[in-house]
Amino acid sequence: MDLTSHLFARLALAVVAGAALGGCGAASSADDRAGRAESAATSQTGVRVLWMGDSIAGAQAPAVRAALEAAGVTVENATSDGGGNLVAGDHPVTTKAARDTWKALKEHISSFRPTVIAYQITTYDWGTAREQLTAYRKLARTAGDAGARLVLVSAPPFKIDEFFQPHAASIKSAPKMAAKAADGTNARFLDASELWGADHAAAKAQRSKDGIHSCQQGSAAFATWFAKRLGELAGFTPAAPAEWATGAWTGDDRFTKLGCS
Repeated sequence: MDLTSHLFARLALAVVAGAALGGCGAASSADDRAGRAESAATSQTGVRVLWMGDSIAGAQAPAVRAALEAAGVTVENATSDGGGNLVAGDHPVTTKAARDTWKALKEHISSFRPTVIAYQITTYDWGTAREQLTAYRKLARTAGDAGARLVLVSAPPFKIDEFFQPHAASIKSAPKMAAKAADGTNARFLDASELWGADHAAAKAQRSKDGIHSCQQGSAAFATWFAKRLGELAGFTPAAPAEWATGAWTGDDRFTKLGCS
């Protein structure tokens, strides 16, 4: 199977699992839409977080929402399966996905008015280091123009299988370019390796059976870490995990599709 066919096959699988692994542009499920409405109604801090990324970020989204809402933060899930990338690269599918992501971002900014845009680097941010740096700097400018802070988050370590192997160099350079794009004021970079480590197979990485996504425990660990780091930047106090970590979000269909217990 050539790369184009392989990628289309992955994207087809992502469509089938779409309701389970995240939103496409806006959150895709009725539960996500209800969650956004509830979040908007109960926000206490004035902090409004737009959470972006691919299906890895989508699997983290239920816990991220639960943790941040418990702290009085409004959250919108803008993750997308089989894409969500900002870097177009030279592949027609990722080029289209990047175009869709930028278009969706403009719409989210207009309708949601985030104070924080949080982008977790995707598995599809393929391209040269220069292309990655250009895209992340563009995102920083876009956030600034919208009056929002940008938080770039490195992806967790994940299994580099035959699908990702041709793009291993891009996957390795992306967090370096994101760190370079972060100017330390409006744009910040958070290195999630302090939580996950660098080995996807290590227990610390908390990957699911596929070696890529996280189950409830891993998503909760990430949400706890992320809420703490974001609270330091945005000026709110994270809620204790005991307040949210065993909530209804743990029954999200995303985790069933991943084979989580």
